[in-house]
Amino acid sequence: MTEYIQVVTTVETREQAEKIAEEVLGSRLAACVQISSCHSRYRWQGALERADEYLCRMKSRQDLFEGLQILIREHHPYDVPEILAFPVVEGNKEYLAWLEKELLPG
Repeated sequence: MTEYIQVVTTVETREQAEKIAEEVLGSRLAACVQISSCHSRYRWQGALERADEYLCRMKSRQDLFEGLQILIREHHPYDVPEILAFPVVEGNKEYLAWLEKELLPG
């Protein structure tokens, strides 16, 4: 089975999330981007911080990760953006076939 992944990043505004979604979908580096609001707590430069952010969860393939990461960084407002990839261990075969059809050829 092809190695599918979910890639996540967070941004400050809905507009930034929509821009990243448009870019990765337009480039076919992701087949789907889910955008949801979240509240984050984290350490930054020695201080405890909190922020309302938007989480982008992108469906892609492992071999597309490097290009996806580059594109996200080009459009990301943070100095140190969260860009994490998680493996898809199993999935609905019809969904995975759709995902494969919508991505750049592997």
